[in-house]
Amino acid sequence: MHKMSTPKVSRRVGKYELGRTIGEGTFAKVRFARNSETGEPVAIKILDKEKILKHKLVEQIKREIATMKLIKHPNVVRLHEVMGSKSKIFIVLEYVTGGELFDKIVNHGRMREDEARRYFQQLINAVDFCHSRGVFHRDLKPENLLLDVAGNLKVSDFGLSALSQQVRDDGLLHTTCGTPNYVAPEVLNDRGYDGDSADLWSCGVILFVLLAGYLPFDDDNIMNLYKKIGTGDFTFPSWLSYGAKRLISRILDPNPMTRITIPGILKDEWFRKGYKPPIFDEKYETNLDDIDAAFNDSQVSHVVKKEEQPAALNAFELIALSKGLNLENLFDIEQELKRETRFTSKCPAKELISKIEEAAKPLGFDIHKNNYKLRLENIKAGRKGNLNVATEIFQVAPSLHMVEVRKAKGDTLEFQKFYKKLSTSLKDVLWNSEEDAQVHTSKFSDQRMQY
Repeated sequence: MHKMSTPKVSRRVGKYELGRTIGEGTFAKVRFARNSETGEPVAIKILDKEKILKHKLVEQIKREIATMKLIKHPNVVRLHEVMGSKSKIFIVLEYVTGGELFDKIVNHGRMREDEARRYFQQLINAVDFCHSRGVFHRDLKPENLLLDVAGNLKVSDFGLSALSQQVRDDGLLHTTCGTPNYVAPEVLNDRGYDGDSADLWSCGVILFVLLAGYLPFDDDNIMNLYKKIGTGDFTFPSWLSYGAKRLISRILDPNPMTRITIPGILKDEWFRKGYKPPIFDEKYETNLDDIDAAFNDSQVSHVVKKEEQPAALNAFELIALSKGLNLENLFDIEQELKRETRFTSKCPAKELISKIEEAAKPLGFDIHKNNYKLRLENIKAGRKGNLNVATEIFQVAPSLHMVEVRKAKGDTLEFQKFYKKLSTSLKDVLWNSEEDAQVHTSKFSDQRMQY
């Protein structure tokens, strides 16, 4: 029997103990972690050095990380420090616990104007502050708008736009990335654009959704969607006030040269109602030495890949997941489909891996294995490309394991259908606690990805 402390040592980055994956993208993966000295929870964004070098992004990322380390604002997710190994860059970020702002829309519908205005004011405060430091987001969308425990807005991924955008020789930004519904027309046209004006367009779309409860630009046909965005073709709902309509119209101007600027928004009558400029202390010491060190080939702080046992969940993480373990299925109270589920089993970890492989292969999935992690990729493309599912096995106790199943890529509805088939195949390995009637661990749980 192995001690649970053994795998924890091999899953350490500097003073941080790595936990579960809470987000995944093209260039980066985000892991929950905890500062072993203070107990503080953090999120660690893990970048692949090889991909960064391949896309010639090293200098831009170093520059933007350095700027973000200098930014401390109440409405921007804080970047604490940067570390590196031979193959990875680890960006340590503030961990925000209140979920996504847009969950409020999903669960409760559109917001009252005073509530939407307060969030929009916080969003503009964040954008204005970062723009004043020469930092642009360039991919503002629902996933980047988080809430802290007090219900205040926190914008994530500011300054890390180099992960999805590139500057060409003409000095302007060019992109093929981003969520189309929130992206400015000049970005979609790929004629080059200024980051500040493009960010404001996205803020306008976000304000519209908060007030209307639906997107201003939406179409199943991508070319029709681009056309609507390019011409600013949208209709206001009847319940919006004149002031809100006027401001949104000035932001969602397809011409970036005539689009309202932040100074204009700050003077707007609708925006100014109840407005309180943020009060915070900008004067603090910061050190940028870790950034150059992170991009060197030194192996200080590097994560040992070889793991003899599944990752161990510590008490903090079990508490964080306990609400999820009590939920009955793949949906929340409002029947909103989620992208991450879990179950527990008393099967040995290696047997669980084999069972998942056996269940996934007949469903048309290619399987990539890395110790106690599996990446399942559907050979057949679905509505949003090939469905990718990431699974990881965690050790809760020597004889009890938790299996996490996440949608890494593809359509959420297709993920739900896949998971129902998978769960049917695995029903003989699920564990149902007879000691505690309140905990139905044979059922499936969920937790929205935070990043």
